[in-house]
Amino acid sequence: MTGRLLVRGMLVGLIAGILAFGFAKVFGEPQVDRAIAFEASMSHMHGDAEEPELVSREVQSTFGLLTGVVVYSVSLGGIFALVFAYSLGRIGKVGPRGLSALLALAAFMVLILVPELKYPANPPSVGNPDTIGLRTQVYFLMLLVSVVTAVIAINAARKLVASRGPWAGAIAGVALYLVIMAVAGSLFPVINEVPEHFSADVLWKFRTSSLGIQVVLWTSIGLIFGPVAERLLNPAPRRVRA
Repeated sequence: MTGRLLVRGMLVGLIAGILAFGFAKVFGEPQVDRAIAFEASMSHMHGDAEEPELVSREVQSTFGLLTGVVVYSVSLGGIFALVFAYSLGRIGKVGPRGLSALLALAAFMVLILVPELKYPANPPSVGNPDTIGLRTQVYFLMLLVSVVTAVIAINAARKLVASRGPWAGAIAGVALYLVIMAVAGSLFPVINEVPEHFSADVLWKFRTSSLGIQVVLWTSIGLIFGPVAERLLNPAPRRVRA
């Protein structure tokens, strides 16, 4: 059964990746082009030589973008299916559709939303190349803290559910997660390397579109995988011919 869920999860991830690619192409790529134009103008102003393109911008924004998003989403769909299979029957009396939506929402908050509130995505030309190692380390450290905190909060919530009820346990778990992450976020270093004359409009639209891609991706997985898993787990009875 787990293997069949895994295959369906990867197929759902493929569909979600195609939808996310469409969103990225319409809303994200124009902001990338504007950021690259700003970077080129700044290089020209300082007299820097243009670096040769290993991959053309046209390929990056079409086939390259589609390949990257689809590979990422298919892998994500497979991992999601495995987590779904493990969680099935362990989270109260939640059906496949509700469990799928709940897991997608929790994963989006823990893996995407909370870490990006501290360290949001930046377009090209934003960020000092000398600090890319530091920025990568603190982002993944924030991601790790978010995952560990979520595990702690879930375990605490499960203990409270048995004594206080599901609502009290859920509220306490969410509150515990938010408090720990708020403290962790205040302790992590602040990184602000936006160039002085960089367009605030481009920066805002790029960050919202980057977050929007993840919203489309996780929403698609959460809403599509539930009915697919439900049909697999609860197959319709076959009609017997008279």
